[in-house]
Amino acid sequence: MSPFFSKRRVSLVSGALLCASLVSACSSMEPAQSAPRTELRPQAMATTERASKEEAESQLARPPPPPSTPAPVAARKKVGDVAADEATGAASESLAAAPSSTARAEPAEPAMRRAAPAKALKATMGALAGSGAPLQQPLEKGKLDLGDDKSIAEGGNTFEAYKPNAFTETAKDNLSTFAADVDTASYSMARRYLQQGRLPPTQAVRVEEFVNYFKYRYTPPEEGAFTVHLEGAPSPFNARRQFVRVGVQGKVVSRSQRKPAHLVFLVDTSGSMASSDKLPLAIESIKIAVKNLNENDTVALVTYAGSTRDVLPPTPATDVKKIHAALDSLSAGGGTAMGSGMELAYKHAVKKAAGGVVSRVVVLTDGDANIGNTTPKAMLASIEKSVAEGVTLTTVGFGMGNYHDSLMEQLADKGNGNSFYVDSLKEARKVFETQLTGTLEVIAKDVKFQVEFNPQAVTRYRLMGYENRDIADKDFRDDKVDAGEIGAGHTVTALYEVELAADAPQALATVRIRAKAPNGTEAKEQAFPLTRANLKPSLDAASADFRFAVAVAATADILRAAPAAEGWSLATTQKLAEGAVAGDADRTEFVRLIGQARALTTASASGR
Repeated sequence: MSPFFSKRRVSLVSGALLCASLVSACSSMEPAQSAPRTELRPQAMATTERASKEEAESQLARPPPPPSTPAPVAARKKVGDVAADEATGAASESLAAAPSSTARAEPAEPAMRRAAPAKALKATMGALAGSGAPLQQPLEKGKLDLGDDKSIAEGGNTFEAYKPNAFTETAKDNLSTFAADVDTASYSMARRYLQQGRLPPTQAVRVEEFVNYFKYRYTPPEEGAFTVHLEGAPSPFNARRQFVRVGVQGKVVSRSQRKPAHLVFLVDTSGSMASSDKLPLAIESIKIAVKNLNENDTVALVTYAGSTRDVLPPTPATDVKKIHAALDSLSAGGGTAMGSGMELAYKHAVKKAAGGVVSRVVVLTDGDANIGNTTPKAMLASIEKSVAEGVTLTTVGFGMGNYHDSLMEQLADKGNGNSFYVDSLKEARKVFETQLTGTLEVIAKDVKFQVEFNPQAVTRYRLMGYENRDIADKDFRDDKVDAGEIGAGHTVTALYEVELAADAPQALATVRIRAKAPNGTEAKEQAFPLTRANLKPSLDAASADFRFAVAVAATADILRAAPAAEGWSLATTQKLAEGAVAGDADRTEFVRLIGQARALTTASASGR
């Protein structure tokens, strides 16, 4: 259909049926504003953000479009396996361009309560959406095949949503068990939304990935894989509650000390990757990684679109000229055979997998998949043997418009790896330069946490985040149950909101951590007591790291509309974060982002 007709939502129907069809469609269509709403369910759900196509023609010349802008025409063609126009621009620092600050709403914005995701509109709306007509309301939801996952796609970006943890009565269940998580994709995605002038979808916000995006000044271990740091202080939102932090610091391994690495970069070159914030930025990210590898490291390059291709055999990382030439030859076009690309990449990686070598597949994609094995379950089944032999996985997401965050996160979780989202060259440097050693060198695997609360001391508790890392209490000591990995220098932080009993005894809880060595099969367990001595008398008396972590977790809970955070204020979290910046650039940026969120929340409340 030509753009002329698609913009006017006109269907081409032969003869006299044209008028009748239009009359029928109009008469049966519900007003968009009356779409019913429903609460989040524990199963994964999804949302998408899509609006009119205003800047597609100037995509490569400008900063990336806001999340509300659809992908370029090339990306929309890819489902039909039509080749996209080749991207001609190179990624640049302009990808990160955004307002550095937003005017604050003074004195304070209303308490933030965001609506739950809307139910699907009628099929007629979906039909219009399929014609390419711009719609201001969500498109008709359609099934996205994610295996056992219950995600629903509205077209475009897809996010899993889990029901936020509720308060648990300690007398009924005093055990809280979850897996470690060092992913950060959710925070950098939310940052992009805010910098582009929109609140992130509630489903896109994962508290643990917000908190673990930031570095904390935990003392590293003198021996062993990690140290544990416990601290608590009164809540700034409710005088009857306390926040408690469990912080883990992994041992630091220098660039010269880490094991040799064999990296197989698996690059999505399908049509949807044509825009400047996707394939060009992915190529620059790999170049940054290569620059920071050692002389004993090797690199291979595999691409996938409608088919897979071996672009570069295992090559010493020092052969920069050859690697760059292979990268510069890449262009975007075609469908997305992600599953077969994964199989080929893992075949290369498993050849180098050994105790003395880190063998890792690094997938760089927008997460879309429409040819062959398209589900995490199917993809992981095909590479299960390689995962068992020690090949790890990093997923790196790019772009908006058809981003499948749910697929990327599941692959990383089950592939014994981590998930990132790169929205700028600045973030590419953070992931592939500053954090490279931690990304490559796993120091502990299948890391599980179990907090046993003393019912005599704690009446209720709530774990903030980690909903998709939940582990059954009975599986804590089952070493066959998969959990999370911790890399060199990584920190893992978890926060609880607790209510103490009157005259609570000294012993509040016992924190247990169970983990395996990188190549081990049996886990070792450590226990750490949480006592009243770990609680500070006031929030001001707590460490800057503690206060900042509370500010981040609370902000994330507000942004995702967690029921337990009802009535909480972004003004409070911003003030708390401002007092704990401690000269850190990432923390300073976060304070600005809260200001932008406050302005957007106030504008929404006032109807602007």
